[in-house]
Amino acid sequence: MSPTVAAPRLATLVGDLADARPAYRALADRIRLLIADGRVVVGTRLPSERDLTTALGVSRTTVTRAYAVLRDSGYAVARQGSGTTVAIPTGEIRRGTGASLYPAEPGHDVLDLTCAATRAPSGVAEAYAAAVDELPAYLAGAGYFTLGVPEVREAIAARFTARGLPTSADEILVTSGAVAGMAILERAFLSAGDRVLIENPAYPNAAESLRRTGARLVPVPVDDTGWDTTTVTSTIATSRPRAAVLVPDFHNPTGAYMPDTQRALVGRALARQDTLTFIDETITEVRLDDGEAALPFAAHHPGAITVGSSSKSHWGGLRLGWIRARADLLTRLVDARVTIDLGAPVLEQLVLLHLLRQSPGMPADRREDLVRARGAAITALRTHLPQVDFTMPAGGLSLWLRLPEATSSARVVDAAEREGLLLAGGNRFAATGTLDRRLRLPYVLSPGQLDEAVQRLARAVTIAGHTAYRPGKRTTRPLVA
Repeated sequence: MSPTVAAPRLATLVGDLADARPAYRALADRIRLLIADGRVVVGTRLPSERDLTTALGVSRTTVTRAYAVLRDSGYAVARQGSGTTVAIPTGEIRRGTGASLYPAEPGHDVLDLTCAATRAPSGVAEAYAAAVDELPAYLAGAGYFTLGVPEVREAIAARFTARGLPTSADEILVTSGAVAGMAILERAFLSAGDRVLIENPAYPNAAESLRRTGARLVPVPVDDTGWDTTTVTSTIATSRPRAAVLVPDFHNPTGAYMPDTQRALVGRALARQDTLTFIDETITEVRLDDGEAALPFAAHHPGAITVGSSSKSHWGGLRLGWIRARADLLTRLVDARVTIDLGAPVLEQLVLLHLLRQSPGMPADRREDLVRARGAAITALRTHLPQVDFTMPAGGLSLWLRLPEATSSARVVDAAEREGLLLAGGNRFAATGTLDRRLRLPYVLSPGQLDEAVQRLARAVTIAGHTAYRPGKRTTRPLVA
């Protein structure tokens, strides 16, 4: 059954049209923005023209013409007996998937859970519109803000300060995402053969980037229960790594969260060995449960360099991140940065500035969506796959599943693909070993889609367990984020 939006609810979302000219165009534009923001989802049946006319207090002609504009522009379709239903112009929902596996977007029947990332929150389309209005003020210059637009640096610094780590704009470098930020650090500080401490499992793109730098990875274990600080500190003391890359906030993929006491212990161990410390805070804002947040790692270890991103807190399509480092290091970082790019796009920085002013952390509506989705994923697993173990994380974007004994995640991933479900197995996250009984399940789709995804996963686990099953030969690997 298609979802519906009641006329009073849509009228509230649209807002007052009294001063809008022409009113029908304003109504169509506002509904289009609601669709773009995901506040009115594709497939939703819109209110009847009569009901919306009453709810908005406008003429029937205004609503009739607005609906016609939406249909003509591809944002709605009219079906006999079903009224007007929300659509999008291309007929496809462009979610972003593992493009190396699928040159084009997969069909609607394919559920893609290779990327732990969500759709854009409400307000992004309006932020772009506002940013476009402000852009002319920046067009007189060359547009190369190698450090970042000053106001954006100030907003990012203010967020660090609010979280308990006093920071000035002079300590912020705006980057083209967190992966680009880590690449800048690697180029600035690392050489082939350097030992780098890294968690196992690890974020695949970070680990692969270090390998291509020529680093020798020194893995320390972390699972969904957290870090063994005795093992971590002893490994630091014995291996004396040149650098360490840590994800203490809702670790990807395990969801583990490092408390202040452990941050202090690990920070002291790294400082004693003069180990360069790179902290990935990409998921730090994705806290879903109540509770006091730990201080940023650099509050315990002032020498730590922090990399952050807007991709999980706001939207991956912005492709913006940042580095927080001592002001005296920024010249070195810029020297490394200009061999990669000359600065992040100005328009997207202005968009981010608007979003940060509206919600410095993750917007409330997105957090509520994720809480519901996490609950739906857990309910589905307990219903359809009770033999799978996991720990519910207090935040983050995924569950780190432990498959039954003698079950290979590589075989399950292959079988799941044949069921129309794309996943990333434990081997993709292994800094060492295989992690072949592990599987990451992001809860970034709607509750109904997640239930369907887990049902497909359950079928894949059963199929992959058959001794006669033979996985197909895969020549490409999907993007994992």
